[in-house]
Amino acid sequence: MKKIISISNQKGGVGKTTTTINLATSLAAVKKNVLIVDADPQGNASTGLGLTYNDRKPSIYEMIHEKKLLTEGIKETLIPGLKIIAANTDLAAAEVELTNFENREFVFKSIFNEINNFDFIFVDCPPALGLLTINSLVASDTTLIPLQSEFFALEGLSALMKTIQLIQQNFNNNLQIEGILLTMLDKRNSLSSLVEKDVRRHFGNQVYKTTIPRNVKISEAPSHGKPALVYDTQAAGSLAYIELAKEVILNQNKNHE
Repeated sequence: MKKIISISNQKGGVGKTTTTINLATSLAAVKKNVLIVDADPQGNASTGLGLTYNDRKPSIYEMIHEKKLLTEGIKETLIPGLKIIAANTDLAAAEVELTNFENREFVFKSIFNEINNFDFIFVDCPPALGLLTINSLVASDTTLIPLQSEFFALEGLSALMKTIQLIQQNFNNNLQIEGILLTMLDKRNSLSSLVEKDVRRHFGNQVYKTTIPRNVKISEAPSHGKPALVYDTQAAGSLAYIELAKEVILNQNKNHE
């Protein structure tokens, strides 16, 4: 049974793509078959896994256009067991084009229904609550929310929670929150600790025990077209994503019991 997880937050720069790439890599390392769907017109997940612009077609944009899976668009990456459906700047046009589609909220769902042989599908959502993010959430079993440990974090989260609620009521009543992940945490910074306490008080068990620290190696890795886990296995950020993968697998096993 594949599990589809959207990595979503309408705020940019919170670590969505970094989480998508490194969590997917950690799961592939323990022999899970993993697919990333790059649903962000910036195409950062595709770049972060070393795909050149010419490697990306057919991308998710062509699949939206055709309203079906194009299997040749499932691309290999340098990580065994990890594949990707890439994105490029063409995808920005899809946000507009989707408005004219019948059942426009269900396009991703119909594409993903044709995808088999994967344990996990991660959708890297754009930093907006538009039709691409809505499509991702409608097609997903759960959503994982990276949250930057900063003052305005909770403010943006309430808008996302409202969107999730609307999608549960109108399009996908099975959608669950996979977990809230605190990113860019600086233990030396008292504000980071206050935000963490606040988030844990509000959301309790929905917040992962694992937190992702601010880490230079995580920032450097995408410019080399590699996940942080491949770029520097022992970096604090890499080890944190391995711990996160353990939590995701543990949750998965609990749900199957």
